Amino acid sequence: MATAMFDVIGMGESMVAFEAQSFGPLREAEDFKKWVGGAADNYLIALARLGFSCGFFSRVGDDELGRFITRWIRGEGIDVSRTLADRSKATGIFIVERRTPESNFRCYFYRSNSAATNLCPDDVDEDYVSQARVVYPEAMLTYISDSARRAVEKMFDIALRHKQTIVFDPNLRLTMCSVEDSRAIHIPLMQKATYVLPGADELQMLMERPDIESAIERAHSLGIGKIVVKSGAGGAILAVAGQELKRIPSFTLKKPVSPMGAGDCFVGGFTAGVLRGQPLETCVRWGHGVGAFSTMAYGPFHGCPSMDELMKYLAGKEEVSR
Repeated sequence: MATAMFDVIGMGESMVAFEAQSFGPLREAEDFKKWVGGAADNYLIALARLGFSCGFFSRVGDDELGRFITRWIRGEGIDVSRTLADRSKATGIFIVERRTPESNFRCYFYRSNSAATNLCPDDVDEDYVSQARVVYPEAMLTYISDSARRAVEKMFDIALRHKQTIVFDPNLRLTMCSVEDSRAIHIPLMQKATYVLPGADELQMLMERPDIESAIERAHSLGIGKIVVKSGAGGAILAVAGQELKRIPSFTLKKPVSPMGAGDCFVGGFTAGVLRGQPLETCVRWGHGVGAFSTMAYGPFHGCPSMDELMKYLAGKEEVSR
């Protein structure tokens, strides 16, 4: 792998999800669908399906679920040569509950002693990371253990040293970390990233502001220059320091199936535009397109398109429907 070149290398917490196949309380569910879960997994799979070369860092258990993860990700065409099988801890899991067809999903996580918590700076191979055009350090790793957080910080330092593009989604999780601690951890990383892609609520909480405009203004004042604020069906705001805010609407979908993973896939679509040298407004539009495809199937990335499908959709030549 010493001479290989990648478009994107990501590092994240990879788990296995078990999604209830019936509606109602989880205690009543009897049948489940199994799939790979994790923000970096979703992001990289979206990019790989668009035709980009990707590599993945993680730790999974030396168990059947860990083998399921690496086999699936490898099957998507992503290099997993730096993903380690850890014999000391099991692969993390989460279980997805759906109460009604109209309600959103709820996830129950079992990750506190997972193999990914053993990720550490020594796992981050500088020679490998430096081969990528874009680096994606998953924010979730900053919550799960001190060693994983330090691995993320090392990945940032490598990318800055090699003048690589850093894409960062804060993925605020107040069930795992207080907002005060999240600010202390994530704002310094956001200041180092090339592109920051938070949700609207996330940015307002991190910046301690009551509305999105003042939150963006505060972020810019802290040196966070290129921000894309995600609002799902509400579209996105492209906020580049020194320029007017640009509100870019999302696509109207007749019968979306599941929003799970759509935000990660949006970031993948946006990154695809960056890699192709598109204007940032077009990059956001690509993000909307990939995010829209992802909502048209159960599972976080299962509906993600090829580049040909995405281009046809964006050109208005093909409707995504179900």
